[in-house]
Amino acid sequence: MALDRRIEAAVAQAIARGQGGDAPLRLAAALNYAVNPGGARIRPTILLSVALACGDDRPHLSDAAAVALEFIHSASLVHDDLPCFDDADLRRGKPTLHRAYSEPLAVLTGDSLIVMAFEVLARAAGTAPGRAVALISTLATRTGMPMGICAGQGWESEPSINLSAYHRAKTGALFIAATQMGALAAGQDAEPWEELGARIGEAFQVADDLRDALCDAETLGKPVGQDALHARPNAVRELGAQGAMRRLKDILGGAIASIPSCPGEAMLAQMVNRYAEKMTPGALGQMSAQARV
Repeated sequence: MALDRRIEAAVAQAIARGQGGDAPLRLAAALNYAVNPGGARIRPTILLSVALACGDDRPHLSDAAAVALEFIHSASLVHDDLPCFDDADLRRGKPTLHRAYSEPLAVLTGDSLIVMAFEVLARAAGTAPGRAVALISTLATRTGMPMGICAGQGWESEPSINLSAYHRAKTGALFIAATQMGALAAGQDAEPWEELGARIGEAFQVADDLRDALCDAETLGKPVGQDALHARPNAVRELGAQGAMRRLKDILGGAIASIPSCPGEAMLAQMVNRYAEKMTPGALGQMSAQARV
């Protein structure tokens, strides 16, 4: 089964379970709204790619890990869009969840997805309990404090920001979780996979900074100029458009070099190259050149 179909099937099954029984109908509908359509599903795709590269001998556990990671990511987007943070009106080309369902339901949806993420992993623990515990621990570490996405959001309330720590927590954390959880699901050590996840996460942060500074809302399907509006760190502001583009290419080169030795090493290198092409499209390069002028 292709990775995208594998991910969608696992996500649909988990959402259906969350909507079962005597669940409140609007919150049940909001769960589906929050995760579908799911964009590129980049983090679970990376997770499953690493699991496959390492053997993927427990596909049920790998699928559960992929779903859990996607639920945490989706929850973070729902919460990020709230008025107390970005106060965004659009996400993936449609109204943000709090605009479509109300702020209370947006908070509850994000909270529910976080809890469901860990429930999915707990349900899959029977086939390999030791691996499942490691997956739960890793996801918790990259979600909360002091090294997870909550810490990343927390940096935005500080009077001065450690840019490296901010980027590593806000964006890098779930990419580190993706590579490490993929390895763990296949029975491999997580530690060698941290650098790859960190580098991919940093690349996505720089690419997102470029898009926020140089693209329009119609192209991205969400508001732009948010970093400037909220006075957040941005690679374009720090390095200039051309400098940020150079930084992005350097990071991606380092990501390929950091792939640990494994049976699927060549496949993972191809995956990183594909993402590199998506993150540095010609149109973005042209806008960068125009910005320099």
